[in-house]
Amino acid sequence: MKLIYVVTALSFLISCAKVNTKTNQKAKDTKTTEVEPSKLNLPDTTINFMWRDMKYDSTLNDSFSSIFLNIDYINSMTSQEKAAIGYVSTFIGNECWWDGEANDDRSNLDCKIITALGLGYQCSESHLGFLRKWFSTDNGVLSELENSNCPTTPHTATIQDTFSKMVVSTKGDTISVYYEASGFNLREQENWEWSETVDILATTDNLKLIKKEKSEVKHEKFEMTEE
Repeated sequence: MKLIYVVTALSFLISCAKVNTKTNQKAKDTKTTEVEPSKLNLPDTTINFMWRDMKYDSTLNDSFSSIFLNIDYINSMTSQEKAAIGYVSTFIGNECWWDGEANDDRSNLDCKIITALGLGYQCSESHLGFLRKWFSTDNGVLSELENSNCPTTPHTATIQDTFSKMVVSTKGDTISVYYEASGFNLREQENWEWSETVDILATTDNLKLIKKEKSEVKHEKFEMTEE
């Protein structure tokens, strides 16, 4: 009789051990399973997003080269497209000027593209926070988006870059931003120009920089004349 009790007890313990092993394995499998973000299937489109043209200023009674934006596209673009354009536009001037008097911490710089995208002031938490969210898995881009790397350069600066043109193309899961830009250094009496294409992989949840293809930067000297 004692032998029967011992055998029964051992069978019970072995059965419990098997159940616990299966339960632990199931819990482990649950913890290690991650939901992959869904790939996008963006339409095959090419949009002229930004260009320059002459604009008349009645106050100064003169016309100046100004940035124009495709407002219809801005109103219909996806969050992924907004983040891709916002990332590219962060590092190059786009008619940036202070909203009122400049704050001591330079936190109220209003840049035309960043503002039109609804991202707030240049280098603000609204601006950089939105981009960090979308590029949260891209450590290279996150490093670029450190506050110390974000420029707060008004359009009257002695040394500056500015956009001349921007075209956005989408196809499948890729967003491509092509732009042309120029810059100048008034002290050195030098100007330059270049173009670049930035390809970004897009999913439902995040973005990742694929590559940048930058042209040769062409430099020229100029002479300033007094009128």
